[in-house]
Amino acid sequence: MASDQENSQDANAPDDTSEKEITRGITIMKSIIRDRDKAVTYNVNWNADNQLIGSNAAKLASYIGTLVRMHIPITATRWSNKELGSAKDKIWTEILRSFNIEDTTIRKKYILQLAGKRHRGWRTFLTNKYLKDKEIFFVEYDPEYPVKYAIFITEEEWVAFVAQRRDENFKKVSATNRERASNPTYAYKKGRLGYARLEEKILDETKSDATSLPPHVLWKEARVGKDGTVRDDVQHIYDECETLSQSISTAEDQENRSVLSRALNVPEYPGRVRGKGHGCTPTSLYKNPRRRNPSNQEVMETLQALQAQVLQLQKDNERYRCMEKCSSQLKETSEKASINCQNKFPEGISSCQLYLSSPTYRLVGKGKVHNTSGDLLHHRPLPDGHLKVSVDVVIDKDALLPIPDIVSETTLLRDAIGSFVAWPLDLIFIDDEVFAQGSQQLSQKIGSRQKNKRDLPVTSLPKKGAFVPRYQISLETLVDSSDMATAGAIRLLDMEEDIFGYSCTETIGKEDLEHIFRHQELGVGVIHTYIRFLYDNFMRGNDQLSNRFRFVSSSLVNKALICREPDSCREYLVKRFMASSTNNLYLWPYNSGCHWLLLAIDPLKEVVYFLNSIDGEWTNYPDMKQLVDTSIKVFRSQRQARVPRTKSSNITWIKVQCPLQRNGIDCGYFVMRFMREIINMNQIEIPITYFDEYKCAHYTRLQLEQIKEELCQYFIEKRLISI
Repeated sequence: MASDQENSQDANAPDDTSEKEITRGITIMKSIIRDRDKAVTYNVNWNADNQLIGSNAAKLASYIGTLVRMHIPITATRWSNKELGSAKDKIWTEILRSFNIEDTTIRKKYILQLAGKRHRGWRTFLTNKYLKDKEIFFVEYDPEYPVKYAIFITEEEWVAFVAQRRDENFKKVSATNRERASNPTYAYKKGRLGYARLEEKILDETKSDATSLPPHVLWKEARVGKDGTVRDDVQHIYDECETLSQSISTAEDQENRSVLSRALNVPEYPGRVRGKGHGCTPTSLYKNPRRRNPSNQEVMETLQALQAQVLQLQKDNERYRCMEKCSSQLKETSEKASINCQNKFPEGISSCQLYLSSPTYRLVGKGKVHNTSGDLLHHRPLPDGHLKVSVDVVIDKDALLPIPDIVSETTLLRDAIGSFVAWPLDLIFIDDEVFAQGSQQLSQKIGSRQKNKRDLPVTSLPKKGAFVPRYQISLETLVDSSDMATAGAIRLLDMEEDIFGYSCTETIGKEDLEHIFRHQELGVGVIHTYIRFLYDNFMRGNDQLSNRFRFVSSSLVNKALICREPDSCREYLVKRFMASSTNNLYLWPYNSGCHWLLLAIDPLKEVVYFLNSIDGEWTNYPDMKQLVDTSIKVFRSQRQARVPRTKSSNITWIKVQCPLQRNGIDCGYFVMRFMREIINMNQIEIPITYFDEYKCAHYTRLQLEQIKEELCQYFIEKRLISI
């Protein structure tokens, strides 16, 4: 009977059981689709090595396989092919809709690498199932079209795929790989669990407080069978790893081969971490990347940097020798030199031009010569043949001082701006133009202002040739005659919601005004007040300008807050960008902690104009750049914008060749003038060489004084200071 039954079963068996062997249906993860339509999302977890773990890890991995089969053709032979960019973006977008994953580069890279593995596995499955026989050799006949997977594969794709797999080169590679994988020395025995989830399982079962396990521990556990026995050769490798780990430091482990690679005595290729599974890299494991051999370009850059250091050391050595020489010269100067009023110069203070005769005769700066009897320099007598000079403008930024300042150890002319130095008589030339007239009239005004404190000169700016800071003088008179003259006094300036996107009050203190009067570094209060001036005088009532230009608050987004509260900074920027309905240019004075620069951001076009008055690069401010890039990407996502694949991860940064400052003080004044000129030009796009109407190498002191005059006039007209 049994024999007849067996024969009966054989007789009824179909000729081709290839489609019958798979009893399960096609995996398309309908439950995830249904939950997505109900706005239900799944949480996923990540371990210390940035690998996917948790209860939903397997579900996400299966869903990735489904998305790969839906969006990536089986004819794609290289996962890195740029033509797959749009399809990869679709996969990433679909995953974000159903799983709570941070939209960051590191997460996207992990998911897409996992998708690449799924794609290779899908192609391998089709090859083994339909193109090979039971002995895993390629069949000679034409395989049938897999109707079961018709929703994923077209007939044209199937024909092309079969042709690819029957290529002789592919068959050779396939045979080599099959031979290599047919008999592994240390077989992996955990199926689809993977190293990351195996590590999670071990830590949960042992209730350990550790966040990760060493690679060789996981490697051993992954080779333990269901019966719990450990092969002797596996245990031997583990014991050798334990011994090596006691004698090799973490740095040595990172720089050369890992402990596990040494014990296995196998070669290792860069970027791989053996025994940790997909997604773990040297960067995540060691918390810093493996070193690599520098490229030829990097070697040349290092060599150039070393050459520059040698030249700088030579210059420093020459300066110190000059300082020693001048120090001995000062000691030999007689007391008579302290009474030094030269006849060739007018007595008193005069504007002058400063020259040097070595290595070439040239103009290096401008300032004021102080020709007064008994004048001293830093409580010391002046050397013979020298006068005391205050430096205002530097023309040659590399010029050395004729006599280095021993007190402040200053050797460069650019470092002496605003201070007094000794200068040779034969290299000083009197200049009776702007500064002489301005300083003389300023002295007269200051001398008489106490007599008429209430009579404030509110007139238009004089012509360039006779510039007098009238509003600064008037405002300083008001300050001296009001309660603002006392320390701690403040004034409050209301900032409307239209300016920064929220209502706030700006505080102006006496020190802020002193910074303007003394031409010192500016704080955020002064910058914001000038923004209020621009809004009131240019944008209020002008729909074109007010709809085109907007501002970002430096109080809510600056260096300190970006480091301490990056999420709140990003939320503010995104909210600010979302307020725009058409193309807007957002002007953001950014304070890096000791320097002001200006960012002009067009969030819709995803363009950032970088205006830095010290000629620095945006790469010098990585926290700021990352915040801007992330905010624009979130803004893009929230407005559901479709961005070309070539631009999906790139935001255009443009370094504008703007005027440059020549000291360490003017950055705030430059930023204010940049904003004024951008609004005055009424253009969203800023030329890379800056506007022709305002193009120059450096702003003059007069151009900066005009900005200060506008500020002081605004203070007066707003009656922020009253007697």
